[in-house]
Amino acid sequence: MKFNLKNLVVAAAFVAAGGANAASFTVNEGGDLTVGGYLISGLTGSGSLTFSQDLLDTLNLGVVEVSNFGRANSTIDGVPGGYTAVSAAAPVTSLTGTPTSASTVAITEVGTSGGATQTLTEAGVDAGVADGTGFITITDLRVDLVNKDVYGTLIGGNGVGTVTNQKIWSFATISGPTTFDLDAIIAAGGTVTVSNTLTNLQIYDDALALLVQATNLNADLGAPALAGVNNGATGFGSITSNITITVSAVPEPSAYALMGVGLVGLGLFARRRAAR
Repeated sequence: MKFNLKNLVVAAAFVAAGGANAASFTVNEGGDLTVGGYLISGLTGSGSLTFSQDLLDTLNLGVVEVSNFGRANSTIDGVPGGYTAVSAAAPVTSLTGTPTSASTVAITEVGTSGGATQTLTEAGVDAGVADGTGFITITDLRVDLVNKDVYGTLIGGNGVGTVTNQKIWSFATISGPTTFDLDAIIAAGGTVTVSNTLTNLQIYDDALALLVQATNLNADLGAPALAGVNNGATGFGSITSNITITVSAVPEPSAYALMGVGLVGLGLFARRRAAR
């Protein structure tokens, strides 16, 4: 899933000991959120989209220019027509999860901000892959870890405009943990960093059609070449995320009540002393 966004509050609390029947929650960049008896805050991290070699070969075939977009920090090795490596690391802006027990949560979605732009120039027309110039920006990715899908915003030329919440890729596998044990995090110092990698991104037909339209790829070479990236060993590439959160315990309501009683007692004691 933009700075200092307001928190979404958990809609339901735990209803059974030893199990959870709670609504999903979202903690945002710069915010904090109470989940059960825990406070989750300090969300930082990045999600890095790394282009596969097959995608690089296709971009080089069309002499496509790749550039950074938004808050992402892109690493681009080489020049148009001769790229050797391209990746775009975007900051993580949201983390969505669901309680699975009294002290554990399963992460279901991760949102980022920023991306990369691919531009077809006259060089691509001369290379025979496009009927004209165009561009496509892929930004603000949202990874659905449950259904293994990647959504995002597409901004494109040639009548595409801005398309939000577009399902772009599926992914084959995910490595790394997707569940946080909140008690264990607190016991280890209160802060944890986890890494995950999503591999073999496969583009959906609807997203592919938008990319082809936006970049003006022709039906003879450009569009088939881009569609063929799905057939490569690693598809369109991979996404690697590194996410850090801080967890602390929230005092029980009884503790707040005792604290209030204590403060009242101190106030009465001070008034009695003042009256003497």
